Amino acid sequence: MTVLIVTTTPTVEGRAATAHLGIVAGEAIMGANIFRDFLANIRDIVGGRSGAYEEVMQGAREEALREMSDQALALGADAVVGVQISYAALGSSDSMLMVGAVGTAVKLG
Repeated sequence: MTVLIVTTTPTVEGRAATAHLGIVAGEAIMGANIFRDFLANIRDIVGGRSGAYEEVMQGAREEALREMSDQALALGADAVVGVQISYAALGSSDSMLMVGAVGTAVKLG
């Protein structure tokens, strides 16, 4: 099993990038269902964290990072550096969550 280093830093400490293989990206768009929205609205009224939405956001982030990593592995990368993660609400009532991850695939020496 190949271990891919994924980091937000521009370099991997102690390892030189010997080749830049290109930009890799992953996206995940998740919908929120009516029941989860209802419970989240109740939490908004009475306070507290929305565990259901946090789970959706975590799942979307993991999927975006996995997709990005798969692209890097397909290029023969040892690492993805400079990773940035972005979040956006989509849809007419902001009912969809989009998470994107982008970085640079590199070979390490």
